[in-house]
Amino acid sequence: MSKIQGRDKECDSKSVRFPVEESKFPWLSMLLDAYAIIDEGVAEAIQERVKKRGVTLACSKGCDNCCRTHTDIPLYPLELVGVYWYCTEQMAKPLRELLRIQLKMHRAGAPCPFLIHGSCSIHIIRPVACRQFNVFNKSCGKGEDPYFTRRDDVLTPIQEYTDRAFSAMLPYYGITNKGDRQKAIAHIIHTQAVNLQSFEWKKLVRLMDNFDSA
Repeated sequence: MSKIQGRDKECDSKSVRFPVEESKFPWLSMLLDAYAIIDEGVAEAIQERVKKRGVTLACSKGCDNCCRTHTDIPLYPLELVGVYWYCTEQMAKPLRELLRIQLKMHRAGAPCPFLIHGSCSIHIIRPVACRQFNVFNKSCGKGEDPYFTRRDDVLTPIQEYTDRAFSAMLPYYGITNKGDRQKAIAHIIHTQAVNLQSFEWKKLVRLMDNFDSA
């Protein structure tokens, strides 16, 4: 599961599970379920867009433009836990060594610290924001953020799926009452999000160091 993967739209969380780890960490099932819902919603939104407008999806395996240009990538609390776990316990050691170096050197405004050799090193457990960002018609130009240059070519996710995904995460925050869910999504999950690009990753580096020395 630790193989570096590119931005491959055919690879999603619906087929990625960690049965042994999920039995130990209940939060992991919540996160993977949420990602599966997001991936399903993205697939449906893409299909609808292609059918209605006759456009083609420009994103393809090997494209890393958004990993280099986006400076504001929200990472939600449960996603952060997933990233810590995956990098520390699941990533193969050679790749983990490269990532450790990048995390130490990372500065805000630089390309995503998890981008290694043009591929996402945490593709299996990449954030919701990364999963939902898709561009149509033509590939992005070097340094282009199409959200600002041609917003109409950027996929608008189906809100129903996004809400369902965040609802799947809520038990992690102790929210089980259905009546509290919308309020919890707005005030618990979103207000606690961090920016992946400017987040201080030294704690993760220390965890990786401790895991390797154990």
